[in-house]
Amino acid sequence: MPPVLELRDVTKAFPGVLANDHISLTLEEGEIHALLGENGAGKSTLMNILYGLYTPDEGEIFIRGQHVTIREPNDAITQGIGMVHQHFMLVPVLTVTENVMLGVESIKHGLFLDQADAARRIRHISSQYGLEINPDAYVKDLPVGVQQRVEIIKLLYREADILILDEPTAVLTPQEVEDLFEVIRSLVEQGKSVIFITHKLKEVMALADRITVLRNGRVVGTTSPAETNEQQLASMMVGREVLLQVEKGPAQPGEPVLEVQGLEVMDDQGNQAVRGVSFQVHAGEVLGVAGVQGNGQTELVQALTGLRTAAAGRVSILGTDMAGAPPRKVLQQGVAHVPEDRQRDGLVLNFPVADNMVLNTYYLPPFAHGVVMDQETILSTAEQRAREFDVRTPSVMTPVANLSGGNQQKVIVAREFSRPIKLLVASQPTRGLDVGSIEYIHHRIIEKRDQGCAVLLVSSELDEVMGLADRIAVMYEGEIVDILPAGEATKEEIGLLMAGGQRKEATRATA
Repeated sequence: MPPVLELRDVTKAFPGVLANDHISLTLEEGEIHALLGENGAGKSTLMNILYGLYTPDEGEIFIRGQHVTIREPNDAITQGIGMVHQHFMLVPVLTVTENVMLGVESIKHGLFLDQADAARRIRHISSQYGLEINPDAYVKDLPVGVQQRVEIIKLLYREADILILDEPTAVLTPQEVEDLFEVIRSLVEQGKSVIFITHKLKEVMALADRITVLRNGRVVGTTSPAETNEQQLASMMVGREVLLQVEKGPAQPGEPVLEVQGLEVMDDQGNQAVRGVSFQVHAGEVLGVAGVQGNGQTELVQALTGLRTAAAGRVSILGTDMAGAPPRKVLQQGVAHVPEDRQRDGLVLNFPVADNMVLNTYYLPPFAHGVVMDQETILSTAEQRAREFDVRTPSVMTPVANLSGGNQQKVIVAREFSRPIKLLVASQPTRGLDVGSIEYIHHRIIEKRDQGCAVLLVSSELDEVMGLADRIAVMYEGEIVDILPAGEATKEEIGLLMAGGQRKEATRATA
C-alpha cells in the first residue's frame, strides 16, 4: 500500500534563501510523523507548499500513490488536507462561527448561510475535544490562547484525513496539551494521519511514531522515539550540542524595581480581568508568573507597560508612580517589553528589520538629529544587532514579515536588550520557538538578571517558569493565589494552583 502522502525532492527558493532543498518524506496512514527543525529550517515553507500557499520550484506530491497538483488551499482541502498554522489565519472582525465556516459554508433554503447549524457543530466539537469556546464571540475580542482553539476547531470542523499541525501547542497549558494529544491519538486510531510540527522535544518523544529533522532546508535524518533521545534530537536540529536545562546561579536580589499594589484591570468586554493584584520584583531576580492562558496575565502586562489603563491600584517603577503612563514614558523609565503577541504588539510587519530594531528609540540620538533620522546609523546598528543576536535574515532591509517566527522574536529581543534597562517584562518570550532559539533567549534573560535587571517573566510554559524564575507567582481568575520560592515549588503543586486548587500547606493550615 502506498503512503497516504509522499513528497519527492521538493525545492523552494526565495530571494537570498533556499528554504527547501530537495526534501523527501512520507506519511503513512494512521501515523503521527513529527517534523523538527530550528525556526527558518524550512518546516513551515514545506507545509505551506503542501497546503497550496506556496508553489514548489521543483518536486512532486503524491496522495495515496496518485500524483497531485496543489495550487491553492482549496485544492488541499479537496485532497483531505487540513492545516493549523503557527500564525493564526483568522479574520479578527468576524465571529468564531464565521471564521470556522469560511470556505465550507453551510447553506439553507439554497440561499442563506446556515450559521445556526455551524454554531451547533462548533459547540459539539468544542465540547467533544475540550476546546470550549463561544461560537458567537468576535475573534478580535479573544485572547491569543483562545484564538488558537479556533484554529484547531477549524481543522476538526473540516474532518480532514491528513492533518498538518504547525506548533499547535504553542499557546496551550500542560493540561490542554494532554487533551490535544488524546484528540490526536483518537483521530489516528480512526485512520487519520498527522504531520506534527513542534519545537518541544518532550512532545515529540511522547506522541510521534516517526521523526524527521530539518536543518538549513535539508533533511538531516529520520528516526523514531525508540531510537533516539531529546539531546540527540536537539543536536540534529541545531548542528551542535544544546543545553536543554537553564544554567544559572543563585539570585542576588536587591531593592524593589517594580511595586504593584491593589491593581485592578478590565478586559475589552468591561469585565474585571485583574483583581487586586499586589507584588514586587527586585533588582537581580526573576519573578515568574504561571497560569492558564486567559486568567488575567495579558491584561496585567498591558497595564504595566502602558498598553491598557488600570481601573485602580498603583504601579511604581524605581519609586515613580507609572499608573496610566503611556508606553513611551514607561520605556523611558528603563523598561523593556517582550510582548505576548510579537506580530501585533512587537513589530511593524511591513517595515524592514532595520526599522524594527529601533522602533522605540528612532527619535533619539544617534538614530535621529532633531526631526531628521540618520538612516546610515540605523542600518549599521541593525546589522550589528542582527549579528550579535543571531537574527537570520537575507538583509536588514528585508521586511520583518518575511522572517520566521523565531527570527522575528530575536528582532524584538535584540531591540529591547540593546539599551540600558532596569526592568524586563517578558510575556511568552519563547512561544513557538525552537530549542536553539529558546536556549539563546533564556541565556539572555538570565544574563540581564545577573547584571542587576529586575525580570517579570509571564509564561504558560511551566517548565520555562520553573527553569528561569527565582520566585513563582500563580495567577488564577485574575488573582495571584500564591507566590512560592522556585527552589521549593513542584510542578504538581503549581499545576494544582493554576487549576484553582490549594497548596497542601494552605489546605492543612485551613484544616
